[in-house]
Amino acid sequence: MERFLSLIRNKYLIAGVAFFVWMCFFDRYDFSTQFAYQQEKTKLEQEKAFYESEIKHIEKSIKDAQYNPNEIQRIARERYKMKKDNEDIYVIQEVEPTPND
Repeated sequence: MERFLSLIRNKYLIAGVAFFVWMCFFDRYDFSTQFAYQQEKTKLEQEKAFYESEIKHIEKSIKDAQYNPNEIQRIARERYKMKKDNEDIYVIQEVEPTPND
């Protein structure tokens, strides 16, 4: 018991524990802040990977649209509803069901 009391009264131990508590919970870069920064970094890296893949996809689409006449025709038909003279176009739209009150 006497040894335990002398350990508690040790000023270096008290200063070390106080420093540890301060750095873990009250400092500007405490554990919770570091965890939040790490989560945000992970989210941003995922967004970066997504947008890089989208850029590659769009660049491929642009290249196809510039050099492939079949692709140009497909885009004209789908987006701009263009048609040949001897064709009929039917546009089908999905209607959301309304909930019964």
